[in-house]
Amino acid sequence: MDYLKNVISKLNRAESSQAANLKRAGAMIADAYEQDRLIHVYGGGGHTVMMVCEMFFRAGGLANINPIFGHDISPLCQALKYLEIERTQGYGACLIRYYDLKKDDLLIVFHNIGFNPTTIDAAEEAKQRGAKIIAVSSTDWQKKLPKDHHIRHPNGKHLFDYADLKIDDANPFGDADYFVEGYDVPVAPTSTIVDAYIAHRMVIEAVAEMKRRGLEPPIFRSANLPGGDEFNAKLLERYRNRVKDL
Repeated sequence: MDYLKNVISKLNRAESSQAANLKRAGAMIADAYEQDRLIHVYGGGGHTVMMVCEMFFRAGGLANINPIFGHDISPLCQALKYLEIERTQGYGACLIRYYDLKKDDLLIVFHNIGFNPTTIDAAEEAKQRGAKIIAVSSTDWQKKLPKDHHIRHPNGKHLFDYADLKIDDANPFGDADYFVEGYDVPVAPTSTIVDAYIAHRMVIEAVAEMKRRGLEPPIFRSANLPGGDEFNAKLLERYRNRVKDL
């Protein structure tokens, strides 16, 4: 199936081109954990919000993830409303203030376009507070979106302009790039699949780095396994009062 080939080629490209950056991301996450900091994760609007869900409270995921949920910019909150809100200035900065990021905190931001106000305002507020940013976005969009396009933040910046570490998810300009024979509108985007891969690859690298440092990684087991609740109880006791959404 050609779509499968398309997906696999994107995953291979992400792995081969971003392997060093994924390793650096793992080290940054391990640094934050060693300093007893939370790992703040934010999706700048639309389907990138799913990456926050992908990293938060999952079997095999880090227990010290602090999801920055912008419910009004999620596809679960009426599509046309979220589209308008993610193009509105101020909302992203409000979220960073609400979750109270501090100097040297680590923020992972997903947005595979990287220009909309809810992404830029969040990144700018976080940098003003002294946070470190791992940005997952697309250089293809960064290069090709017209400079006068209305979705851009008025300052004209891209998410990568705020990043301490850039991870290119190779999301193609226009997002979908698969064509069904006889139909000229592309279908079946791959960005969610690739971004989820990147999210879990960062966790893999973080756990490997923690073990190299002699640290015990704070990883949840499935709550549905026998003994799962008991295993997770200690992690929940440690983080329940610090992670707003637990």
